[in-house]
Order: sequence, then structure tokens, then C-alpha cells
Amino acid sequence: MAMPTDVPIIDCMISFPIEDKKKLYEFITKQTKDSQSKDEYQFPVEYMFKDVPEEHHSGEDPVAVTLREMDKHNIEKGLIGIGSDNSQRALKEHPDRFIAALSVDPNDIMGSLGRIVEGHEKYDIRAVDVFPCGLFPQIAINAPQMYPIYAKCCELGIAAWVNAGIPGPRLKFDAQRVDYIDDVMYDFPDLVFVTRHGCEPWEELAVKLMLKWPGLHYCTSAFAPKHYPKAIIDYANTRGADKIIYAGYYPMGLSLDRIMGDMVDVPFRDHVWPKFLRDNAARVLKLT
Repeated sequence: MAMPTDVPIIDCMISFPIEDKKKLYEFITKQTKDSQSKDEYQFPVEYMFKDVPEEHHSGEDPVAVTLREMDKHNIEKGLIGIGSDNSQRALKEHPDRFIAALSVDPNDIMGSLGRIVEGHEKYDIRAVDVFPCGLFPQIAINAPQMYPIYAKCCELGIAAWVNAGIPGPRLKFDAQRVDYIDDVMYDFPDLVFVTRHGCEPWEELAVKLMLKWPGLHYCTSAFAPKHYPKAIIDYANTRGADKIIYAGYYPMGLSLDRIMGDMVDVPFRDHVWPKFLRDNAARVLKLT
């Protein structure tokens, strides 16, 4: 049950150090109303995390910093957004190390569809990300505006990665209710749908839905491994070994030292580890 050291890891949520996190998260803080989120925090969920990685002030190339951290922890590939200059440069200079993902806002349906097609053609995106509670206005997982996004993902063979469960930022949560996923999977039986950020407090419902829908998966983004929900670990160890995908949170809220330091204590069974760390992501992202 020990974590293997010989599996090259695919990290399905990683990025690059940034000096101005407050600016990066303005899309969230423009919606929050509490003074801590607006004025005190550089990172809108600071209240949830200990030892948030330091801002990048060294002048060192952010891509080089992330690659060094990946090499230190046997992470072969990382799934990154394409929205920044650093990300686009990383994809160009290190195509063997980084995989492209695109975040979209279905408030602009036609614009989002155009960006998905462009991202597919220009960057070979393998994931489309949506943060329902972080949109302005918010759009629920099963809302009509989301359906063209899911349809385009099915058409292009790209997985949809969607935040589900209570959001960390102090935003209303209804848009990310896990039961909404049932509607989506019913209407898009060929869709590969990966939940982000935990599904809490409905993680047991998420397990039930994964048993029901072949295309539904769960990734561990934004969770230190010591806090992985018990229902998810139990499911991975029994019927769900093919459904649970590793995703970190570096450098947003967790260091890779913290993640991998905790990881050795996760009680996955031997057959689960290679699937969790690599194989499931490789299949969903069509790397094999």
C-alpha cells in the first residue's frame, strides 16, 4: 500500500509562480463582500490553507521554477491553463512536459465555443475548465448555458473539468451542487466529466454518481492528501480505481513538498496507485 516511487506522475492541476496573486484573483474578489477576501487576502481562500507557497520575487524564470519542482517530485507532465504568457511559452518550449487546458466562461456562449475550437487547433487542449461559482453571474453545472460547452467537448473528444461542491472563496455555492451532475451525464452519455475541488459535502453522492455514469471522474485538486475524503479513498480501493485522478494545487495554495509529504500516508491499495498517479489521467487526457 506504500506510494510507489517509480511511477512518472501526471499532475492535473499545476501552474507557475506569480508575483501578483491579488490581481490574478480579481475575478473572484470582485464578487465577494467580506473585507478579508477583498482587502486582506492575496489568495481568496487563505483561511483554508497553511503555508501557502511564497510569491515569486526571485527574478527566476517561473517556468524553470515549476519544472524544478516537478523534477524533484517525479512529476513527468502537468496540466496547465493556456491563459498566460508563461503557460503559452511552456507549452511551446516543453511540449513533453506540459498539457494544455482552457478555462471558459459560458456567459459568453459563442465566444467560449470559438475559444475551444481555437485552443484545440492551436494548443491541442485536452481539457476544458469551468468554475461555475466563480463566474459572474454564476452559472450552474446543469444550466442551459453550459450545454453548448459540453456538446463541443463531446464533438472534439475533450474532457470537461468542472468545479463541484462548496467553493473555497466566500461565494454562494448553489451553482456547484453535485446532484446537478446527474442531469448533465444523462443528457451527454458520451461526455468525459471530471469534478474539481472535492465535491464536499456531497462526496458520497459523487461516488454514487460515478458508479452510475461511466464518463464521470473525480480529481483531487486543491486538497492536501491528508484531507482526501474517506469516501473517495474507499471508492478508489474498491470499485473506483479507474475513476480517481491525482491533481495538485501548486503554487496556488499548496507546495509540492506538502502534497507529496502527505501522499505517502494515503492508504491506497497497491493496484490503485499507478492508476491514480498516472494511468487514469493519461486515458482521460488521451495521452496514450
